[in-house]
Amino acid sequence: MINAIETISSAISTVKDVSSTSNTSSAQAILGGAAGAAPTQSFADVMSSMASEMNNSLRASEAASIQGIRGQANTREVVDAVMQAEQSLQTAIAIRDKVVSAYLEIARMPI
Repeated sequence: MINAIETISSAISTVKDVSSTSNTSSAQAILGGAAGAAPTQSFADVMSSMASEMNNSLRASEAASIQGIRGQANTREVVDAVMQAEQSLQTAIAIRDKVVSAYLEIARMPI
């Protein structure tokens, strides 16, 4: 499962690389080359960082579970790690559902 998430994360970073090369000049043209403006993150950057954080959370949860089985970690630490990983996974699923829903809504629009 973690390998599938890494695949998604790498796909997002690939999309980010492709979109950043084409959007940089258009974004600068729209902003008029505003100097001193705070740098903003693109949607792909945000999604990529969220996927990376979720991946790290799942890995930490897995490591904590293994340590708990070996008796090297107390139950509270294991439960906290697993709950954090579950929350990250539920957030990723909710975002995925919203993205798919938005795509379907756009696809239904008449041209």
